[in-house]
Amino acid sequence: MKNPVLPGFHADPCLCRRGDDYYLAVSSFEWFPGVPIYHSRDMKHWKLLTHALTDDRAVDLRRLPSAKGVWAPCLTWCEADGLFYLVYSVMNSMEARYFDVNNYVITAREITGPWSQPVYLHSAGFDGSMLHDSDGKKYVVALEWETRPQYEKPGAICLVEYDPVKKAVVGLPKRIYTGGTDRGCIEGPHLYRRGDWYYLMCAEGGTGYAHCVTMARSKNVWGPYEPDPENPILTSVPGDIKERQDWDHLKPRYFNPNTLLQKAGHGSYVETSLGEVYLAHLCARPFVPELRCTLGRETALQKFEWTEDGWLRLCGGGNLAKEDFVPSALPDAPVEEVPEQDDFTGPELAKYWYAPRRSPERFASLERAGGLCLRGGESLCSLHEVSLLARKLTSVQASAVTKLTFTPTRYQHSAGLAVYYDNMNYAYLEKTWSEALGGPVLMVRRLENGVRTDCPEEGVAAPAGTVWLRVEIAGRKTSFSWSGDGVHYQAIGPEIDTSTFSDEYCKYGEFTGTFVGLACEDGILHSNPAEFAFFRYHADLDAPVGP
Repeated sequence: MKNPVLPGFHADPCLCRRGDDYYLAVSSFEWFPGVPIYHSRDMKHWKLLTHALTDDRAVDLRRLPSAKGVWAPCLTWCEADGLFYLVYSVMNSMEARYFDVNNYVITAREITGPWSQPVYLHSAGFDGSMLHDSDGKKYVVALEWETRPQYEKPGAICLVEYDPVKKAVVGLPKRIYTGGTDRGCIEGPHLYRRGDWYYLMCAEGGTGYAHCVTMARSKNVWGPYEPDPENPILTSVPGDIKERQDWDHLKPRYFNPNTLLQKAGHGSYVETSLGEVYLAHLCARPFVPELRCTLGRETALQKFEWTEDGWLRLCGGGNLAKEDFVPSALPDAPVEEVPEQDDFTGPELAKYWYAPRRSPERFASLERAGGLCLRGGESLCSLHEVSLLARKLTSVQASAVTKLTFTPTRYQHSAGLAVYYDNMNYAYLEKTWSEALGGPVLMVRRLENGVRTDCPEEGVAAPAGTVWLRVEIAGRKTSFSWSGDGVHYQAIGPEIDTSTFSDEYCKYGEFTGTFVGLACEDGILHSNPAEFAFFRYHADLDAPVGP
């Protein structure tokens, strides 16, 4: 089997098992609905099944900058309670390294919900995770973020008991662990119970090129925790790295040219019904030499095994993340492929559609048979109420086409096709109104780290009614074109460097990934609608990242 198993923006994966069903939850940051959950019965084929956070009033992400929002979910099943538990962080601010964050837990009897209202846990740090102990007690482990300048950053792993009856933590979090290597930047803890041992799995090295997965254990949940003598157990850059004093999470100097999967770390594991052990972890595939990850942090799987002395080891030896992983012996359970074309004929939007900071249902409707209607919202630069319906870019060899019917009457009206990283970095082929030309025009609006350019500046004359819009991503080259009949296309706008849509290039956000989708703006009344007949997305998932 090939990695990544979930290409594109799928960071901080958490595995969970209930009987013969396996689930994988990932971070969603400012995108809504929140916390995508994938399902598999064979640990080989994965289907986007549901989302845990679907009420944008209960989880208010409006006005949060890019890369804030919902971080690092931990999905667990408690057999004694008959409940799924989901712990997640909402990062509100990272100004002056204060990391203002709130941690919550929600529950559900079925993975598809309904999920409970959020219960507040604490704000000591982020990447919260829950352990359901064999004696019925529950514990929340997280990174306690260090704000004092004279202390090691980012902090230490902390633990606190959780009372599910009172729905509150018991006392204050206590620091229990500072890491199993000298890579520093410890985070992403998961706590497990196996026999007499408590196992603490962490991410170290920063969520960049020195990233890794480490393990420690103790016979007391409060520690002390003994680090695995062979830490890290998984990484993209083996070796003894001493970076405790470097607060930078990216550390590009540790790029390893001898492996496809970079940034391997932030793992969680599950044991199958056959006793197999699989570890999910994030990874990235950058453009080289710039080291820019347009697809963001993706999800990979590795097969592990327990040693006689009770440690996890990568099957085949070593600790280098592998592109090919050993598939599970579970019976194959293929899932249906997602169609390339969405004609918007169903009763509700497909699950792969997302919007920044609010529910797509706030502005998108399928009331017309065979079409999508987007009500105009604020500009794509807004952090508030944007009418952008987008899906994750899963390959840098991809294309998207749509058929747009839209009537702008003012220059504040626009609708079209966007490649979007964040509100300060996107490319938007828009149909809008030109007073200079006295009618509708097409142009490409480019936001590059907040600097706007329109090309051509006054636009080109567009058909009054329907127009076809296309974007083609061919490795480093992203280009737009349009058509009046859906057959003959004309190029428009500049050729764009695909790598600029990336964590490493963008100055206003990080940690997410690139999307492609449909947008509608109305800067006057937030009402002028745009109709899209279809959206066709093709991606070559076997294509490498590169020229």
